[in-house]
Amino acid sequence: MHTVTSRDGTAIAYAKSGTGPAVILVDGALCHRAFGPSGPLAEQLKTAFTVYTYDRRGRGESGDTPPYAVEREVEDLEALVEEAGGAVSLYGTSSGAGLALEAAARIPGITRLAVYEPPFIVDDSRPPVPADHAARVEAAVAAGRRGEAVKLFMKQVGAPAFMVAVMSLFPVWSKLKAVAHTLPYDLTIMAEGQRGHALPAEKFASIKAPALAAVGGKSPQWMRNAVEAVAAALPDARLRVLPGQNHMVKPRPLAPILTEFFREKS
Repeated sequence: MHTVTSRDGTAIAYAKSGTGPAVILVDGALCHRAFGPSGPLAEQLKTAFTVYTYDRRGRGESGDTPPYAVEREVEDLEALVEEAGGAVSLYGTSSGAGLALEAAARIPGITRLAVYEPPFIVDDSRPPVPADHAARVEAAVAAGRRGEAVKLFMKQVGAPAFMVAVMSLFPVWSKLKAVAHTLPYDLTIMAEGQRGHALPAEKFASIKAPALAAVGGKSPQWMRNAVEAVAAALPDARLRVLPGQNHMVKPRPLAPILTEFFREKS
């Protein structure tokens, strides 16, 4: 395990594996290096790249410095980009894809960008996130009711109530509760994009890096609409549909697509 120091002094833990051009992987909500998809995906990519996985602030072995702001997480990535040599390909999934888009708009060293299913709500194909949802999650966290915070989040993202109830009986629940205090961070990142409105054209127009926007073939229509909107809004982007995949994309079918895209010459 290594660390870099972000601009506000927060220590950000990371690991790297493999050899080749640098790739940084950005996790979504409730995930970190020891729990989530980045580790298995890094194993698939490390034969072609030097892969950086990291714990987003407040998770795993990384520190956290209040107050939270999306800009602090962008600065965390900026420190990692510098550590990786100043030029990287960036991949983000779910709300981590939302963070990756924020970073690509501000960090010149991100030379290629891939995102998988950033959960924007861009039309009326599903209801927008309720205006009080983030406040309810934050209140549960502040009161020490981490399990309640996780349940509120999972139900809002579409997990069936029975599944949430069953999960709370298994060891995975303690891992989810351990990082529940960071749920408001992901909700902040995604807040403006989950109101059922079109994506902000000016923000996306500032992302000049070649981009890949990917969605699972089994994902719901609202998610397909969101990813299509991302691909259309970015100046230099293509859309890929991964047959048979959903929001919990498997690393084996994803890795070849990322490898091909990250190896392309600009």
